[in-house]
Amino acid sequence: MAVQPGILVIMRLPAGDRELVQIVDAALAETARRAGEWLVCRLGCTQCCYGAFAISELDALRLRAGLDALRDAEPALAAEIERRARAWIAEHGADFPGDRETGRLGDSAEERERFEEFANEAACPALDPATGRCDVYEWRPMTCRVFGPPVRMGDGNALGHCELCFAGASKAEVAACEMPVPHELEARLLDEVGEKGETLVTFALLR
Repeated sequence: MAVQPGILVIMRLPAGDRELVQIVDAALAETARRAGEWLVCRLGCTQCCYGAFAISELDALRLRAGLDALRDAEPALAAEIERRARAWIAEHGADFPGDRETGRLGDSAEERERFEEFANEAACPALDPATGRCDVYEWRPMTCRVFGPPVRMGDGNALGHCELCFAGASKAEVAACEMPVPHELEARLLDEVGEKGETLVTFALLR
């Protein structure tokens, strides 16, 4: 359907996202059970909360739904998250390799190359610096949900995991703890959303 000029189109989080989150969270719980002490991810371990990374429109919609829920339940916390997001953009936005107005990450080769060095030391605005807690944990992006345990990388031939995890484990022991990721379901939901571009957590929180 053609979009008429001047009409604001508001995309909604697909109903199937709840299933996606449940599947991924269950897979993580099972992987954590098998991994035991090798998986060191704990509250307060925040290494993965630093550095900008791209998220999908599905992730962005989930974050917005979460912030809307927080605005109703904990307005002060929602306001603090938005304050941190605005401060993040004030500090790093001028160098953002994309459209600062929409938060859309550029897809040219030059912009992607610039993104490799962009805001690599910056804390995610969803991170509470005092507690090391993610204030939008329930609605966090898929990248955050699968970071830590062994997951298939790139073409699917290699397993990757957080460098802090699986210290001393053999390749076989790592492989035995592989976390399956429902890429096909996520892809179907992205098709339902219809927006293929990528953005950042910061911009998603301020939409």
